[in-house]
Amino acid sequence: MVVGENLKVLRKRKRKSQEEVAMDLGFNRSTYSGYENNIAQPNLENLLMISKYYDVSIESLLCENFGDYSESDWQKRTVNEQNRMQGNGLRVLSGIVNQENEEVVEVVPVKASAGYTSGYADPEYFQDFPTLSLPFLSKNKKYRAFPIKGDSMPPVSDGSIVVGEFLQDWTQLKSGNSYLLVSKTEGIVFKKAYLHPDKPGLITLVSSNIHYQPYDLPFSDLVEVWKFVCYVATKLPEVKIDDIGVMESIRHLQVDVKRLLQRK
Repeated sequence: MVVGENLKVLRKRKRKSQEEVAMDLGFNRSTYSGYENNIAQPNLENLLMISKYYDVSIESLLCENFGDYSESDWQKRTVNEQNRMQGNGLRVLSGIVNQENEEVVEVVPVKASAGYTSGYADPEYFQDFPTLSLPFLSKNKKYRAFPIKGDSMPPVSDGSIVVGEFLQDWTQLKSGNSYLLVSKTEGIVFKKAYLHPDKPGLITLVSSNIHYQPYDLPFSDLVEVWKFVCYVATKLPEVKIDDIGVMESIRHLQVDVKRLLQRK
Protein backbone atom coordinates (compact mmCIF):
# COMPACT_ATOMS: atom_id res chain seq x y z
CA MET A 1 0.00 0.00 0.00
CA VAL A 2 1.03 3.62 -0.58
CA VAL A 3 1.30 4.47 3.15
CA GLY A 4 4.21 2.13 3.78
CA GLU A 5 6.12 3.32 0.73
CA ASN A 6 5.47 6.94 1.65
CA LEU A 7 6.83 6.38 5.15
CA LYS A 8 10.04 4.92 3.71
CA VAL A 9 10.50 7.90 1.39
CA LEU A 10 9.82 10.45 4.12
CA ARG A 11 12.15 8.73 6.59
CA LYS A 12 15.00 8.58 4.07
CA ARG A 13 14.55 12.27 3.29
CA LYS A 14 15.00 12.92 7.00
CA ARG A 15 18.10 10.68 6.89
CA LYS A 16 16.97 8.69 9.88
CA SER A 17 16.80 5.00 10.70
CA GLN A 18 13.60 3.17 11.58
CA GLU A 19 14.79 2.96 15.16
CA GLU A 20 15.39 6.72 15.37
CA VAL A 21 11.97 7.57 13.93
CA ALA A 22 10.28 5.03 16.21
CA MET A 23 11.97 6.61 19.24
CA ASP A 24 10.98 10.12 18.13
CA LEU A 25 7.36 9.03 17.79
CA GLY A 26 7.29 6.88 20.92
CA PHE A 27 6.64 3.68 18.95
CA ASN A 28 8.33 0.30 19.19
CA ARG A 29 10.74 -0.25 16.30
CA SER A 30 8.77 -3.33 15.25
CA THR A 31 5.55 -1.29 15.16
CA TYR A 32 7.01 1.37 12.90
CA SER A 33 8.74 -1.23 10.73
CA GLY A 34 5.39 -2.96 10.34
CA TYR A 35 3.87 0.27 9.04
CA GLU A 36 6.64 0.74 6.48
CA ASN A 37 6.42 -2.86 5.31
CA ASN A 38 2.60 -2.83 5.17
CA ILE A 39 2.36 -5.61 7.72
CA ALA A 40 0.11 -3.37 9.82
CA GLN A 41 -1.73 -0.09 9.24
CA PRO A 42 -1.48 2.85 11.67
CA ASN A 43 -4.70 3.83 13.42
CA LEU A 44 -6.01 7.40 13.22
CA GLU A 45 -4.15 8.54 16.33
CA ASN A 46 -0.83 7.20 15.05
CA LEU A 47 -1.50 8.58 11.57
CA LEU A 48 -1.94 12.01 13.11
CA MET A 49 1.34 11.68 15.03
CA ILE A 50 3.16 10.56 11.88
CA SER A 51 1.70 13.37 9.76
CA LYS A 52 2.83 15.93 12.36
CA TYR A 53 6.30 14.38 12.51
CA TYR A 54 6.83 14.50 8.75
CA ASP A 55 4.86 17.73 8.29
CA VAL A 56 2.51 16.30 5.67
CA SER A 57 -1.27 16.04 5.73
CA ILE A 58 -2.96 12.72 6.44
CA GLU A 59 -4.65 13.03 3.06
CA SER A 60 -1.26 13.29 1.30
CA LEU A 61 0.10 10.39 3.32
CA LEU A 62 -2.80 8.16 2.29
CA CYS A 63 -3.42 9.27 -1.29
CA GLU A 64 -0.20 10.59 -2.84
CA ASN A 65 2.74 8.47 -3.96
CA PHE A 66 5.88 10.18 -2.72
CA GLY A 67 8.00 7.54 -4.43
CA ASP A 68 7.12 9.11 -7.79
CA TYR A 69 8.29 12.57 -6.68
CA SER A 70 11.33 14.06 -8.38
CA GLU A 71 13.51 16.59 -6.56
CA SER A 72 11.74 19.37 -8.46
CA ASP A 73 8.40 17.97 -7.20
CA TRP A 74 9.66 18.26 -3.63
CA GLN A 75 10.80 21.81 -4.31
CA LYS A 76 7.39 22.67 -5.76
CA ARG A 77 5.77 21.15 -2.70
CA THR A 78 7.89 23.40 -0.49
CA VAL A 79 6.95 26.48 -2.54
CA ASN A 80 3.27 25.49 -2.49
CA GLU A 81 3.43 25.09 1.28
CA GLN A 82 4.99 28.55 1.61
CA ASN A 83 2.23 30.01 -0.59
CA ARG A 84 -0.40 28.20 1.46
CA MET A 85 1.11 29.59 4.67
CA GLN A 86 1.04 33.12 3.28
CA GLY A 87 -2.50 32.72 1.93
CA ASN A 88 -1.56 33.67 -1.61
CA GLY A 89 -5.00 33.38 -3.21
CA LEU A 90 -5.81 30.10 -1.48
CA ARG A 91 -8.07 31.17 1.38
CA VAL A 92 -11.43 32.45 0.20
CA LEU A 93 -13.49 33.69 3.13
CA SER A 94 -17.28 33.51 3.05
CA GLY A 95 -19.44 35.72 5.20
CA ILE A 96 -22.38 38.12 5.51
CA VAL A 97 -22.69 41.76 4.40
CA ASN A 98 -25.29 44.29 5.57
CA GLN A 99 -27.56 46.53 3.50
CA GLU A 100 -24.67 48.97 2.98
CA ASN A 101 -22.62 46.06 1.57
CA GLU A 102 -20.32 46.17 4.59
CA GLU A 103 -18.87 43.12 6.30
CA VAL A 104 -20.49 42.24 9.61
CA VAL A 105 -19.23 40.18 12.54
CA GLU A 106 -20.94 36.80 12.38
CA VAL A 107 -21.44 35.03 15.70
CA VAL A 108 -21.05 31.29 15.22
CA PRO A 109 -23.75 29.61 17.37
CA VAL A 110 -22.71 26.81 19.72
CA LYS A 111 -24.78 24.24 17.79
CA ALA A 112 -23.24 25.31 14.47
CA SER A 113 -19.63 25.32 15.70
CA ALA A 114 -19.35 21.54 15.40
CA GLY A 115 -19.99 21.74 11.65
CA TYR A 116 -17.83 24.80 11.02
CA THR A 117 -14.95 22.92 9.35
CA SER A 118 -17.29 21.58 6.68
CA GLY A 119 -19.41 24.72 6.19
CA TYR A 120 -16.94 27.59 6.53
CA ALA A 121 -16.49 27.94 2.73
CA ASP A 122 -20.24 27.97 1.97
CA PRO A 123 -21.87 31.46 2.06
CA GLU A 124 -25.26 29.90 2.85
CA TYR A 125 -23.81 28.38 6.03
CA PHE A 126 -23.66 31.86 7.59
CA GLN A 127 -26.96 33.32 6.36
CA ASP A 128 -28.96 32.72 9.54
CA PHE A 129 -26.16 33.43 12.00
CA PRO A 130 -26.63 36.27 14.50
CA THR A 131 -24.31 39.26 14.12
CA LEU A 132 -22.84 41.84 16.45
CA SER A 133 -21.51 45.35 16.03
CA LEU A 134 -18.52 46.74 17.91
CA PRO A 135 -17.67 50.37 17.07
CA PHE A 136 -13.94 50.02 17.78
CA LEU A 137 -13.38 47.32 15.12
CA SER A 138 -11.72 48.38 11.86
CA LYS A 139 -13.91 48.41 8.74
CA ASN A 140 -10.90 47.30 6.72
CA LYS A 141 -10.51 43.96 8.46
CA LYS A 142 -12.63 40.83 8.74
CA TYR A 143 -13.83 39.64 12.14
CA ARG A 144 -15.80 36.67 13.40
CA ALA A 145 -17.04 35.65 16.86
CA PHE A 146 -16.83 32.11 18.23
CA PRO A 147 -18.34 30.51 21.34
CA ILE A 148 -15.89 29.18 23.93
CA LYS A 149 -16.50 25.92 25.75
CA GLY A 150 -14.63 24.74 28.83
CA ASP A 151 -12.18 26.32 31.26
CA SER A 152 -8.87 25.92 29.43
CA MET A 153 -8.26 29.64 28.73
CA PRO A 154 -8.95 31.76 31.83
CA PRO A 155 -9.88 34.52 32.28
CA VAL A 156 -12.08 33.66 29.26
CA SER A 157 -14.75 31.44 30.80
CA ASP A 158 -17.12 28.79 29.49
CA GLY A 159 -19.90 30.38 27.44
CA SER A 160 -17.92 33.50 26.52
CA ILE A 161 -17.79 34.80 22.95
CA VAL A 162 -14.32 35.50 21.53
CA VAL A 163 -13.94 37.90 18.61
CA GLY A 164 -11.09 37.19 16.22
CA GLU A 165 -9.49 39.06 13.32
CA PHE A 166 -8.97 36.94 10.20
CA LEU A 167 -5.27 36.20 9.66
CA GLN A 168 -4.65 35.69 5.95
CA ASP A 169 -0.86 35.31 6.18
CA TRP A 170 0.03 32.62 8.71
CA THR A 171 3.69 33.63 8.64
CA GLN A 172 2.54 36.65 10.68
CA LEU A 173 1.52 34.38 13.56
CA LYS A 174 3.49 35.40 16.66
CA SER A 175 4.58 33.13 19.50
CA GLY A 176 2.77 33.74 22.78
CA ASN A 177 -0.27 35.42 21.24
CA SER A 178 -3.78 33.99 21.52
CA TYR A 179 -5.60 32.71 18.45
CA LEU A 180 -8.78 30.98 17.40
CA LEU A 181 -7.54 28.13 15.23
CA VAL A 182 -9.76 26.07 12.96
CA SER A 183 -8.27 22.71 12.02
CA LYS A 184 -9.44 19.56 10.28
CA THR A 185 -8.80 17.34 13.30
CA GLU A 186 -9.42 19.62 16.31
CA GLY A 187 -12.25 21.79 15.01
CA ILE A 188 -12.29 25.25 16.65
CA VAL A 189 -9.85 25.82 19.51
CA PHE A 190 -8.80 28.94 21.39
CA LYS A 191 -5.17 28.75 22.54
CA LYS A 192 -1.88 30.53 22.88
CA ALA A 193 0.38 29.55 19.97
CA TYR A 194 4.14 29.00 20.03
CA LEU A 195 6.29 28.49 16.95
CA HIS A 196 9.09 25.91 16.59
CA PRO A 197 12.33 27.43 15.21
CA ASP A 198 13.61 23.94 14.39
CA LYS A 199 10.25 22.62 13.14
CA PRO A 200 8.63 25.31 10.97
CA GLY A 201 5.70 23.05 10.07
CA LEU A 202 4.46 22.77 13.66
CA ILE A 203 2.93 25.03 16.27
CA THR A 204 2.48 24.24 19.95
CA LEU A 205 -0.91 25.14 21.39
CA VAL A 206 -0.95 26.05 25.06
CA SER A 207 -3.83 26.67 27.46
CA SER A 208 -3.86 29.38 30.14
CA ASN A 209 -5.12 26.73 32.55
CA ILE A 210 -2.02 24.76 33.62
CA HIS A 211 -4.10 21.62 34.11
CA TYR A 212 -4.27 21.26 30.31
CA GLN A 213 -1.14 19.94 28.60
CA PRO A 214 0.33 21.69 25.52
CA TYR A 215 0.09 19.82 22.22
CA ASP A 216 1.42 20.20 18.69
CA LEU A 217 -0.56 20.91 15.55
CA PRO A 218 0.84 20.84 11.99
CA PHE A 219 0.19 23.88 9.82
CA SER A 220 -0.99 21.45 7.14
CA ASP A 221 -3.98 20.65 9.37
CA LEU A 222 -5.08 24.29 9.71
CA VAL A 223 -8.05 25.72 7.84
CA GLU A 224 -8.36 29.22 9.32
CA VAL A 225 -6.55 31.37 11.89
CA TRP A 226 -8.20 34.27 13.75
CA LYS A 227 -6.15 36.59 15.96
CA PHE A 228 -7.71 37.35 19.34
CA VAL A 229 -9.23 40.84 19.54
CA CYS A 230 -11.62 40.81 22.50
CA TYR A 231 -14.19 38.68 24.28
CA VAL A 232 -17.71 39.11 25.59
CA ALA A 233 -18.71 37.46 28.87
CA THR A 234 -21.75 37.56 31.11
CA LYS A 235 -19.78 37.15 34.35
CA LEU A 236 -16.55 38.51 35.78
CA PRO A 237 -13.59 36.11 35.94
CA GLU A 238 -12.50 34.94 39.39
CA VAL A 239 -8.74 35.01 38.88
CA LYS A 240 -6.30 36.54 41.39
CA ILE A 241 -3.38 38.64 40.18
CA ASP A 242 -0.89 36.26 41.85
CA ASP A 243 -2.54 33.30 40.14
CA ILE A 244 -2.04 34.88 36.71
CA GLY A 245 1.71 35.29 37.30
CA VAL A 246 2.12 31.72 38.51
CA MET A 247 0.14 30.29 35.58
CA GLU A 248 2.19 32.35 33.10
CA SER A 249 5.46 31.03 34.55
CA ILE A 250 4.30 27.41 34.55
CA ARG A 251 2.95 27.71 31.01
CA HIS A 252 6.33 28.90 29.72
CA LEU A 253 8.02 26.03 31.57
CA GLN A 254 5.66 23.54 29.92
CA VAL A 255 6.61 24.84 26.47
CA ASP A 256 10.35 24.80 27.27
CA VAL A 257 10.21 21.24 28.62
CA LYS A 258 8.26 20.05 25.57
CA ARG A 259 10.87 21.54 23.22
CA LEU A 260 13.74 19.99 25.19
CA LEU A 261 12.10 16.56 25.03
CA GLN A 262 11.60 16.88 21.27
CA ARG A 263 15.28 17.63 20.71
CA LYS A 264 16.40 14.40 22.39
